[in-house]
Amino acid sequence: MAKQLARELINAGVHFGHGVSRWNPKMEPYIFAKRGTIHIIDVKKTLKGILVTKKLLAEIVSSGGDVVFVGTKRQAQKAVEAAANRCGMHFVSERWLGGMLTNFRTVRSRLQRLEQLEAMEQDGTLEAESKKQASRLKREMRKIRTNLDGVRRMSRLPGAIIVVDAKKEYLALREAAKLGIPTAGILDTDSDPDTVDVAIPANDDSIRAVEIILNELADAVAIGKTMVSARQQESDPRPRRARPSRRPALARADGAAAPAVATIEEQPAEAAEPTTTPEPEETAAPAESDQPSAGA
Repeated sequence: MAKQLARELINAGVHFGHGVSRWNPKMEPYIFAKRGTIHIIDVKKTLKGILVTKKLLAEIVSSGGDVVFVGTKRQAQKAVEAAANRCGMHFVSERWLGGMLTNFRTVRSRLQRLEQLEAMEQDGTLEAESKKQASRLKREMRKIRTNLDGVRRMSRLPGAIIVVDAKKEYLALREAAKLGIPTAGILDTDSDPDTVDVAIPANDDSIRAVEIILNELADAVAIGKTMVSARQQESDPRPRRARPSRRPALARADGAAAPAVATIEEQPAEAAEPTTTPEPEETAAPAESDQPSAGA
């Protein structure tokens, strides 16, 4: 499986890094060699990062946490949305708003405003407004939907964040680090691996390579969901067998006395022990006198 994945990644150009002049020296452990003016990424380190991230996501999702896929660059927008929809998680593909995690309460209030505007559009209240007011409300609804549509079902802080191009998504990584949320990211040779908890060195400009990596991570999230359902089935208690009541039966609704069931404690001692008929005692025969009679 790892060999097939490595072959697909190499065919997608995952090993091509940025130019030598643009590299970050902290990425040196993830660089295999230099070909001309381009760095070559070590594919073994890429596979290792994918496997570690998959294990991390499976554990977080199985414990009840959510995952947010973040990728606002043009090459990663469709792949991020497809991966998030595939595993039923959240995504940010247009713009990361400052404070989306640290000021989550305000984000929830804007999502409530979006639901209010959508309700106005459905019942015709929006069209009843003046032309200028309706245009303003539609523009507000379109803006909120563009920025927050991918996280509208997120009712709490996520358990992990996956980013594409850690250098571009530095705001999301800073907020996650401040809140102690685990992060994993696809890093090119110009990124800083210290900004994420798990680094996946790869060519973040290759659309096909990003799709392959995100699909692997989405599969790990799906596995974590199956682990959650399995744990819930194991934790469900078995149905208890109904035990007969030891209370004396009450009268029925029709007035007739219900047959009383006597329990072991209520039974008399005579009935509890088997009765035995005493055997008749043998009558002793008169003893013969050893003394001779007077006539003898």
